[in-house]
Amino acid sequence: MKKAGVVLIPVPAMGHIVALVEVAKLLVQRDDRLSTTVIIMHPALDPSTTKYTESLAASTLPDRMRVVNLPNLESNTEDTKDRNWLTSMIESQKPHVEEYVSKMRTQSQLSPDSPQLAGFIFDTFATGMKDVANGFGVSWYVFSASGAAFIGSMFYLQALHDDQGVNLIEFKDSDALLEIPSLASPLPAKLLPSMVFKQESLTIFLEHARIMREARSILVNTFLEFESHAVRSLSNGKNPPVYPVGPIVKHVGDARDLPSDESKDIMEWLDDQPPSSVMFLCFGSWGSFCGKQVKEIACALEHCGHRFLWSLRKPSSQKGEVESPSDYVNFQEILPEGFLDRTIKIGKVIGWAPQVEILAHPAVGGFASHCGWNSTLESVRFGVPVATWPLYAEQQFNAFQMVIDLGLAVEIKMDYRRDFLGDNEIIVSSEDTVKAIKHVMEEDGEVRKKVKEMSRISEKSLKDGGSSFSSLGRLIEDLMDNIS
Repeated sequence: MKKAGVVLIPVPAMGHIVALVEVAKLLVQRDDRLSTTVIIMHPALDPSTTKYTESLAASTLPDRMRVVNLPNLESNTEDTKDRNWLTSMIESQKPHVEEYVSKMRTQSQLSPDSPQLAGFIFDTFATGMKDVANGFGVSWYVFSASGAAFIGSMFYLQALHDDQGVNLIEFKDSDALLEIPSLASPLPAKLLPSMVFKQESLTIFLEHARIMREARSILVNTFLEFESHAVRSLSNGKNPPVYPVGPIVKHVGDARDLPSDESKDIMEWLDDQPPSSVMFLCFGSWGSFCGKQVKEIACALEHCGHRFLWSLRKPSSQKGEVESPSDYVNFQEILPEGFLDRTIKIGKVIGWAPQVEILAHPAVGGFASHCGWNSTLESVRFGVPVATWPLYAEQQFNAFQMVIDLGLAVEIKMDYRRDFLGDNEIIVSSEDTVKAIKHVMEEDGEVRKKVKEMSRISEKSLKDGGSSFSSLGRLIEDLMDNIS
């Protein structure tokens, strides 16, 4: 029996690593001819996620799935300091990837029972590794941890820039509407990803879009029924074939983010709440707000009348430095005086949250989210309607898609944008927040009904006969065709 080995390389960010490890897991569980190796380029950036992925690999099929941590390298040297840190890291890690894969290939040549290298799967923003795949003479694929509509927007913007000479940076704060083929509705240009509005990051964004067109095919963390318009727009014969293989999300029981006693306390509190009664507020691993905004949120929660579970994180204290938030030692230092006492019967304020476990709990009826794509898919997978509060990256785009294009969310403030290196943070009023919470928590609301239905469809898509199940099968056959 022919056996195939696949190497997967994510960028070193939580959602990207977890998603590609889940892809590796899906491949080995689906077909016993496949073996997978996930190579993490900079495990020190997110050690908790690395620990999670290693334990997942060990518990899946350890003889056919592995996670490899490359040595941490200092990429900010004199010859790379003017380049993007990710680009620099990829360049510095190429020799290590080549060395590791060379050993894999040598082993397969020595043992006829070992899997042959069938190809690489690169994260959208790790496609700089394509030279490694080309050097081994094998095919390479792209995995998008964002949605199909976003991939379509990358191709659209790259064509605007390259073919029509449009200065994309000028779209910042403009009133222009963009007719992006992967969206059913015109997109306000100000909702484009943050990296489009700065020259250095725009250059990188466009380069990845160009490289992605060279891939053998593109895997997308989505499912056909969810993004049918976007998937069909990409399947126009001009782009690489698209395989929707999602929704790929963490499974209930996989969360290892909190000590068990803290997680247990949260889940026990939820156990005491009525079904679909709790508004959950959580803004991702980089989500935090200034003191004035925190007080506006607190005011909204106190006056909206709904039960709530609020993951409240502390911003970095270093101005001009990009650092992830931390947990408060004492919430009293940031919340309005007496807030915790006045809301003790209806609410709970926590630090880091086991998001999947919470969204899967029957007591949760709404989700105020930053609209990262993983969080968006989790909300759909578990049937929890979203109130959108995007912060950075492509989250404004995702929020627009969910609210306007798909009708699966309500808006808190779609054009909110957080500047991590400054303090030019706009303040969303408590009135706007209350309005969105009341809307998303409507028991018989149209949004809630649509999300529940999409949740049922998402579950079917991954099962035998489902759209994503079939799509993954086609990908596997394509991988097997790569080996002699």
